[in-house]
Amino acid sequence: MSRILSAVAWPYANGPRHIGHVAGFGVPSDVFSRYMRMAGHDVLMVSGTDEHGTPILVQAEEAGVTPQALADRYNRVIVEDLQALGLSYDLFTRTTAVNHERVVQEMFRTVWKNGYMVEQTTMGAISPSTGRTLPDRYIEGTCPLCGYQNARGDQCDNCGNQLDPVDLINPRSRINGETPKFVESNHFFLDLPALVDALAAWLHTRSHWRPNVLNFSLNLLDDVKPRAMTRDIDWGIPVPLEGWESNPNKRLYVWFDAVIGYLSASIEWSRRKALASGNAPDADAWRAWWNDPEARGYYFMGKDNITFHSQIWPAELLAYNGQGSRGGEPGSYGVLNLPTEVVSSEFLTMEGKKFSSSRGIVIYVRDMLARYQADALRYFIAVAGPESHDADFTWEEFRRRTNDELVASWGNLVNRTCNLIHKNLGAIPPAPRPDALQDQDRAVLGVTQAAFKEVGDAIEGQRQRAGITAAMRAVGEVNRYLADTAPWKLAKGSDEDRARMADVLHVAAQAVSDCNRLLAPFLPHSARDVDKALGFDRPFGDEPVIEEVQDLDDPSRSYPIITGDYSDALVWGSEPVPAGQAVPPAKPVFQKLDESIVEEELARMAG
Repeated sequence: MSRILSAVAWPYANGPRHIGHVAGFGVPSDVFSRYMRMAGHDVLMVSGTDEHGTPILVQAEEAGVTPQALADRYNRVIVEDLQALGLSYDLFTRTTAVNHERVVQEMFRTVWKNGYMVEQTTMGAISPSTGRTLPDRYIEGTCPLCGYQNARGDQCDNCGNQLDPVDLINPRSRINGETPKFVESNHFFLDLPALVDALAAWLHTRSHWRPNVLNFSLNLLDDVKPRAMTRDIDWGIPVPLEGWESNPNKRLYVWFDAVIGYLSASIEWSRRKALASGNAPDADAWRAWWNDPEARGYYFMGKDNITFHSQIWPAELLAYNGQGSRGGEPGSYGVLNLPTEVVSSEFLTMEGKKFSSSRGIVIYVRDMLARYQADALRYFIAVAGPESHDADFTWEEFRRRTNDELVASWGNLVNRTCNLIHKNLGAIPPAPRPDALQDQDRAVLGVTQAAFKEVGDAIEGQRQRAGITAAMRAVGEVNRYLADTAPWKLAKGSDEDRARMADVLHVAAQAVSDCNRLLAPFLPHSARDVDKALGFDRPFGDEPVIEEVQDLDDPSRSYPIITGDYSDALVWGSEPVPAGQAVPPAKPVFQKLDESIVEEELARMAG
């Protein structure tokens, strides 16, 4: 058993999330976490809403509310949507929690004491109309190195080079299109050049990463410069140093505090565990995932966040640990583990176009789940999502895959098997005697049982598309087995035929149970339905819940979290189905989609 940290990108709390977002960070991280629990590992899956920075400040002003009120509104929307999608967080929290602020400030102070946070005068971008700082990521212009016209102020997605907003040709604000004004300002910078050798040594050991992620990360080392970690803004975490902490217009950069959320959420989870159990040592339970070098940490996000997870966050960890060229000593959290793997997905487009709320090219998670089954969306993302290259969501393809693969193949197999058992026997028949097993029986069971290694290896290797394809291939083999053995014909024959029918249906029930476990990480909602269809009445232990909690350090505040007790998760592997277990009449597991939904959804997009 290993301890596995599943660190999931923090959705920004300035609006509801659309299906492109969850295709990148949500479903892949949950499939991985569910599988690792089933395989016997001790998983800690954490995340939360990212709630600081200029975009929320600007949007709150436009809405006539406080930034906290805006963050509160969308924090709740995001929590409800991600829980409905079935994302099995141990803790999904938020960056405005006091616990998070304290952890961020401890990280900053230690990085500063170790000499990796240096003060410099820089040219900051200011909005002429508001006087507020514009974040690097909210400035676009032409890259001075490759000529790409939509480069951001922190990096160019075309050539991968780091940039400063002042370097851009014809810079413009993404917020309102105006040309920013550049003024001098003092800020703290993370001294990446003093950490680049340690970063390079670490990255060169990451040979198992997806090639696109590793190559992009290694290319970042070619032009490393100090990176600003504070901003001129009044919404965020105060800089915890004398002369800075009391300055109302200086705050830590939102991307400095957001990535530290993986650590702060782990600590908050531990503190809540100790509070619930009354066991004080539980408050340090997080250390098993962060201080033990044998623990593994996997970080899930979209490709636009690779820089912050393969360079900035590891650099902060190295600086905190005192492992850069200036040396140093770790703070009270001890030596913290660097990521084992940065798992980045590419982008999901919609009907051939980039997602855009303003142009109506979008479908929010909430709207999707109001009209369609959560597992239908999860299936599409797993089998056709942007795992290693950009992918396109179309309503026609969503309808086709739901009907032809989920309904006609997997759902039909479950219904046929359970109805045949219910109508002819009422319960799962005894396992066939070894001498009664025929070659086709052994062959189909061999397929489903061998698939556990193939599917498990694929999920653990971040090849989820290959994993679910292998699981569905096993489903196809079981369908062929039923067609070849035709138990409905055997039911009308001699006593010998009926005995053979019972053997076939036991084998089919076992194969369906195996396939259900193979698909459970991908399709957790329907996995419970299939389990019940086979007559099982047991806790599944995989359903996330929403709890209203008080802030641990400010009882006047409360907020919703996603959490869960996943200790009763199914075991990864084939387990014998029990003979004599009553099987009820089968109900459809998946909803078939009418052809009309394509035109209806396209009409919604058109307004």
